Amino acid sequence: MPLLPLSESIATHVLDGASVALEGFTHLIPFAAGHEIIRQRRRGLHLIRMTPDLIHDQMIGMGCADRLTFSWGGNPGVGSLHRLRDAIERQWPQPLAITEHTHAEIGAAYQAGASGLPCALMRHYADTDLDRARGAQMRTVTCPFSGERLLAVPAITPDVTILHAQQVDRKGNVLIRGIIGAAREAALAARRLVVTVEEAVEHFDVPLNAIVLPHWLVTAVSVVPGGAHPSYAAGFYERDNRFYLEWDQIARDRARFQQWMQEHVLSSRDHAELLARLRVAA
Repeated sequence: MPLLPLSESIATHVLDGASVALEGFTHLIPFAAGHEIIRQRRRGLHLIRMTPDLIHDQMIGMGCADRLTFSWGGNPGVGSLHRLRDAIERQWPQPLAITEHTHAEIGAAYQAGASGLPCALMRHYADTDLDRARGAQMRTVTCPFSGERLLAVPAITPDVTILHAQQVDRKGNVLIRGIIGAAREAALAARRLVVTVEEAVEHFDVPLNAIVLPHWLVTAVSVVPGGAHPSYAAGFYERDNRFYLEWDQIARDRARFQQWMQEHVLSSRDHAELLARLRVAA
């Protein structure tokens, strides 16, 4: 498991047309990695995330993706993702195919992928418009033992999962603490796992309820302080709530969005320079 510069990690492991899961629930959202994907102008990506928010808005608006599999997409606590809506409603900058799930379905689909199964089975809830919108992608099956009606959810097996975490140790094990979300399942379901971390340490002090991803699971690690900004990293920095509020106005207008991305993401060599442009201390 090599320690790589983030630019090299993305260039090596995220290719055009890949299915890419960027997980992180409320915190540890891999913004730095998403920005590097934008800088490298990846195209035709199938993005996957339990709760896509600002980084997905940016990647979609910059033309990186032509497909999104997700559950609940929005600017948390603020409102819509305007670049996501523009892609769906007006096909700008290009059409975006979507597959929408519930949170439980996404979690179960990752779990099936991690288990080497073709699908996950869940208790079937009442029929909704979401089932009809998804067409043939979901199936109901009858349990051979109880006769109960069950919902079959196709497994999710990303070409690469990208996570942000707090630490990597000298052996290449990765520590995640705080809210875990679907990080573990997404890591185990993927063909490759790329991680950015706040810092490298000799040994972990593992708190209760944390998880450690073993070195043999991790494909590459990059040390990127502040790599989750504007989301937060438990134990390192808080959420930049002002940025989420400001993004609502930036993303509403195509020209303003493109100008912001050019000035802050495309014109920055790396995440450290981007944070300096935003006047954020890493």
